[in-house]
Amino acid sequence: MPDAAPPPTWRAIVTALAARRRHPLAGVVLVIVGLVATGVLYAALAPGRAGAAEDPASDIEAGRALFLANCATCHGMDAAGRNNAPSLIGVGAASVDFQVGTGRMPLQATGPQAPQTQVRFSDDEIRQLAAYVASLGPGPGIPSAEEVDPATGDPSRGAAIFRTNCAMCHNFAGKGGALTRGKYAPNLDGTSPTHIFEAMLTGPQSMPVFDNGTMTPQDKRDIIAYLTTTSKQPSPGGFSLGFVGPVNEGLVAWIVALAALIGCAVWLGSKSS
Repeated sequence: MPDAAPPPTWRAIVTALAARRRHPLAGVVLVIVGLVATGVLYAALAPGRAGAAEDPASDIEAGRALFLANCATCHGMDAAGRNNAPSLIGVGAASVDFQVGTGRMPLQATGPQAPQTQVRFSDDEIRQLAAYVASLGPGPGIPSAEEVDPATGDPSRGAAIFRTNCAMCHNFAGKGGALTRGKYAPNLDGTSPTHIFEAMLTGPQSMPVFDNGTMTPQDKRDIIAYLTTTSKQPSPGGFSLGFVGPVNEGLVAWIVALAALIGCAVWLGSKSS
């Protein structure tokens, strides 16, 4: 009986694989495999994404009824947008929770910017609306209480991040400020940590989007911790003048100084006479 053939060496295996790789379709196959692997990894690891599977079907159905009754007039029956109202497909639950939860939507009247007004829906209705919009396409989800907890943030680090990315519009203390064309950055006092996180995540109005790839969740918590600190800080120097900045402080100083100079001039004039 003849002896069995010896097992192939590693060199022989590598040579055989290299020969197969030179097949004309090998490059196409590698590209397809790479694209599929990239898509799977992105879908699995992309931060802040929420799909319809996370929301009960009852919430989605109830949210659709609310949407048709209160939002479809502007955004369209299919939420694809019309006229000046944007499409809501892919904006995610976080955007709905922010816009509706702060009273900015439904919009009362057209204007340069949607103002913050009284909230017209209950928490359950806002959750249902968010679930329906989230079912239309993947988008940023509503953050959990742990994600927005200011106790886990660093106020000093948040102050540096806020001054770099936010203070040019919202003022160094988050008191808001004027923008162009009738728009403005709102005062952040009284805004909940969840809504601050969602605003950074979705970029409402003229605000840029700071997704979790641009600004990490910890960065956002640090900013929330800083804003929480500034809203509670005392004013040991006296009247804070709203922490608006040097303009109103200089104006008050100028008025006081001018009044003092006029008073001195009147007093000296009365003495000379």
